[in-house]
Amino acid sequence: MAIRKRERVMRRFAALILVLLLSGCSALQGTPQPAPPVADHPQEIRRDQTQGLQRMGTVSAMVHGSPDDALAEIRAKAAAAKADYYVVIMVDETIVTGQWYSQAILYRQNTLNNSSDRKAISE
Repeated sequence: MAIRKRERVMRRFAALILVLLLSGCSALQGTPQPAPPVADHPQEIRRDQTQGLQRMGTVSAMVHGSPDDALAEIRAKAAAAKADYYVVIMVDETIVTGQWYSQAILYRQNTLNNSSDRKAISE
């Protein structure tokens, strides 16, 4: 009798864990959001905001200092490449203490996104 009760508890516990895992997966997959309006400097965006943007390439930076220094270097490289947006992939300390490595993907506004642009190109 105690074994059956334990089996029931374990089944309910397994079902609860499965539900929590599945709901956790959906929380990680964000619904696509529009990117903010283009500014005069590159803006950091999230991965779910890249829909409709044109990928330009990747940049990386290795600096001595802090993670903020690595991100500042990424911002400077994005500005030099004339990117509208960038997504930081990673910022991590290397084996050398105080040396930081960062990597980002650069994006620009796709000029074919606007219907007026499409109309002008087709004419």
